[in-house]
Amino acid sequence: MPFPPEQVPLFLTVLDSGSFSAAARRLGRVPSAVSMAMGQLEAELGLQLFDRTGREPRPTAAALALEPQARLLAQQLQLLNQQAQALHEGLEQRLTLAIAPELLTTDWTQALRPVVEQYPSLVVEVLAAPQDDALNMLHAGRAQLALVFERPAMDAREDFCEQGHETLVAVMSPQHPWCASQSEGALPALDMSQLATMRQVLVASRDLSLRDTRFVFSHKLWRADNHAAALALIASGLCWGWLPQSLVEAQIARGELLRIPFVNISNGNTLFVDWVWSKERTLGLAASLFVQTLKDRRVQAGSTRSAADAL
Repeated sequence: MPFPPEQVPLFLTVLDSGSFSAAARRLGRVPSAVSMAMGQLEAELGLQLFDRTGREPRPTAAALALEPQARLLAQQLQLLNQQAQALHEGLEQRLTLAIAPELLTTDWTQALRPVVEQYPSLVVEVLAAPQDDALNMLHAGRAQLALVFERPAMDAREDFCEQGHETLVAVMSPQHPWCASQSEGALPALDMSQLATMRQVLVASRDLSLRDTRFVFSHKLWRADNHAAALALIASGLCWGWLPQSLVEAQIARGELLRIPFVNISNGNTLFVDWVWSKERTLGLAASLFVQTLKDRRVQAGSTRSAADAL
């Protein structure tokens, strides 16, 4: 006969209490009822679970053999009940994070820790998408949160919390034709008119009508929907482009990539990195805890940036 799942808590309580009477006190029942229930369980299983020859019942070898699986089942039942209760209270069926691919190397996982500790059965989905696409997924309800660079202008539908900042630098490969055309030594600085004639790759939306004009310097523009593809094109010498400094600093140090020298301006554009959510949808329990964790971390870090600052 199968082990009745509803008897698992009682079985474990007797094991942990050391006697039927102690188990009865913990459960608010009379000892005879606990003893009768264990006797019925033994009859159903065809196994002797407790040796009753002494003053107190002692678990038999059969009971001890069943104990590990019984505890595992009890834990699973507890998780199931917790998740059912959390779903009733507003927990998302799935927490989806849309992340601009250039930001995948940032410290974006830390705010997830308290979320999965609080809701261990929560399913988390991470989607890498160009910034405009990530924001479109957010507003379409496909994702609850998006990790993106600060926007040129605020969208009234959005709220945000700063994660940190990232510096984008313009880089090219030593194999680039312009580098090859220069004499040995330090490369001369480039002005904007020269950059405009050189092929540039831009990490941008799959929607060709969308692009961040802050980083468009060239009339010859290629596009990629992720930083890995853009980096491969740049490293091969086919084009130049803007990439996160944290992503390329090792290649720059090894001489595999060059930070392009500019005339009159420094090469580096530092932008805030924000978690964004929609004001038009109520956040679920997991997303709310994620956002609160972000805010607590920013307070601890002493950040005072607000939506007004971003305008």
